[in-house]
Amino acid sequence: MGISELRQLGPQHLNQSDMDSSVGEELVRSGTISKSDALLAQLVQRHCDASLDRILSAEGLASEGDLLSAHAKRLRTKKLSAEEVDAAPLARDVMDPRTMLRHGFAPLLDDHQRPIIATWNVDHLRAANIDWPFPIAGAQRVLAPREAIQNRIARDFRPELTVAAQARVPLVESCRNWGDRMNRRMLLTLGALLVLCAITLAFPTAVFALFVFWAAFTLIVTAAMKTAAFVASLSAHPPQAPPIDTKKEPLPKVSILVPLFREKEILHALIARLSRLTYPKCLLDVILVLEEEDRLTQETLAEIDLPNWIRPVVVPDGKPRTKPRAMNYALDFCEGDIIGIFDAEDAPDPDQITIVARRFQNVAPEVVCLQGILDYYNPGQNWLARCFTIEYATWFRLMMPGMARLGFAIPLGGTTLYFRRGVLEELGGWDAHNVTEDADLGFRLARHGYRTEMIHTVTEEEANCRFWPWIKQRSRWLKGYMTTYLVHMRNPVTLHRQLGAWKFWGFQAHFVTALSQFVLAPFLWSFWLVLFGLPHPMDAVLSRDVLVFIGSLFLMIEVINITIHITAVSGPRHKFLMAWAPTMHFYTPLGAIAAYKALYELVFKPFFWDKTAHGLSLGLVHPPSPTLSSDSAADLAAIEFKPRHERL
Repeated sequence: MGISELRQLGPQHLNQSDMDSSVGEELVRSGTISKSDALLAQLVQRHCDASLDRILSAEGLASEGDLLSAHAKRLRTKKLSAEEVDAAPLARDVMDPRTMLRHGFAPLLDDHQRPIIATWNVDHLRAANIDWPFPIAGAQRVLAPREAIQNRIARDFRPELTVAAQARVPLVESCRNWGDRMNRRMLLTLGALLVLCAITLAFPTAVFALFVFWAAFTLIVTAAMKTAAFVASLSAHPPQAPPIDTKKEPLPKVSILVPLFREKEILHALIARLSRLTYPKCLLDVILVLEEEDRLTQETLAEIDLPNWIRPVVVPDGKPRTKPRAMNYALDFCEGDIIGIFDAEDAPDPDQITIVARRFQNVAPEVVCLQGILDYYNPGQNWLARCFTIEYATWFRLMMPGMARLGFAIPLGGTTLYFRRGVLEELGGWDAHNVTEDADLGFRLARHGYRTEMIHTVTEEEANCRFWPWIKQRSRWLKGYMTTYLVHMRNPVTLHRQLGAWKFWGFQAHFVTALSQFVLAPFLWSFWLVLFGLPHPMDAVLSRDVLVFIGSLFLMIEVINITIHITAVSGPRHKFLMAWAPTMHFYTPLGAIAAYKALYELVFKPFFWDKTAHGLSLGLVHPPSPTLSSDSAADLAAIEFKPRHERL
């Protein structure tokens, strides 16, 4: 509950003698806020882990300039303008620029070349456990605007911050050194293809039989894992940790990273959806992560009147231009103890962050990641969107919860992820060169002894509903799966020791079978010839009865898959998709096309990020206003939603 809601309760709950904030008194004295609002802000502060500055700023009661002036008077210190911060010499080589960004300060030199510390929050700086080096340990603290300080650090330490964003993850757990091995990859690939062609020409039936055997084996393993996860997800809920009384525990500050690249069409809808979040805005720190070369998105965003709890961060141009690299760079700008991830097209449940924050306060410390459920808000757009929605419902509502309950490590989804910040930074954030940084991070967490928990909160996205964009997106996912598997299997013995036998073999079963099924799908399709009574390439090797049995087994597995798909969409919201579940048989073969594209790119363009186009389901009823405030945000998102989102 914010100040505006507390005002409705009337003044009877306020004790006018409770004013204990000197900055609040200074703001009241200057006429910036009323005494009752200052008392209400302190009342909110008792339930939120936020400073009085954040509360007043989030409520729109005091500007940053008002707050800096009040603190300057309170502390009897100097207040610098943005121009003065930009012009003052910077004391370089005294501290890590990432530490400066995180704690919000810049070491400058005054007119007499004496060191001073410019910050926008002196109280936070005092509380932070910073090991100050000798040159600036006793430097005077002065006040300055946050944006000016961050811009100065980003500008002066651009090379260092750019390199750090590309190489946060230890090399042993990263694929970034693959870029130096192009010739080696090409030679190995060419050699493998020549050997395969030669063996195939010499022993065509044997090679075909070998591929069929492996495809059949991995299909059976996949079916077994799916069935086990399906049964586990439908079983009774696992015992929960005993409830902890969190009523008196303040809510934590949460930072949300929203990577954007060429997202002009969806920006207004994005701000509208973020504005629906019910988490206290004084505890919410939303960072829109922009690429430096993406001028169009920056210009569009400049036309929007952002609420003060949403701010842009521009990532310096560099290679690779990927989502994980952008998030690595923006991570140091975050203020929260919990880091969340949204995509540009996301529509999260309004109470999602509150659920996540309270869950983190109740779970064991080794649970460092919470993964929400992903869904789609445009399943009725066409057949491809319907099938994609069925696939997501199956994966996020049945398979992932089932795998987690079976004790397997799970690959994460790319959004609706929440991390304990300390552990995320300990592991080096995301691998900037891996195009499925989410799946990779899920297994890195498991390797270091941490756990991921599924949480029942939903974020809706836009289903990729056009053929070639779907192929491009799926090929990026499959290329990332291939990369993740190869990176973690550099040292199988170490991986086995870190994960343990159960998770290790679960890792093998998940990645090897998933990739094999897509790449070798044509060999399995050949058994439709048997079921239709047509000749099969293996007639000379196996009897017809055996071939019919194998074909019938595949057909039975297909029935199992359809049953799982129907169950996944049997709820009230997706019930209309049950009739479309059998058509998934014609949807999954599209992955084979994507798999061969992924194999090609793994050799020639391992770090290439094939951008997914968003906004294909937007149906604007009228042109958006050139500006957007939090009050009018919802009026600008005229989007073709299912009933759940018509209120937008």
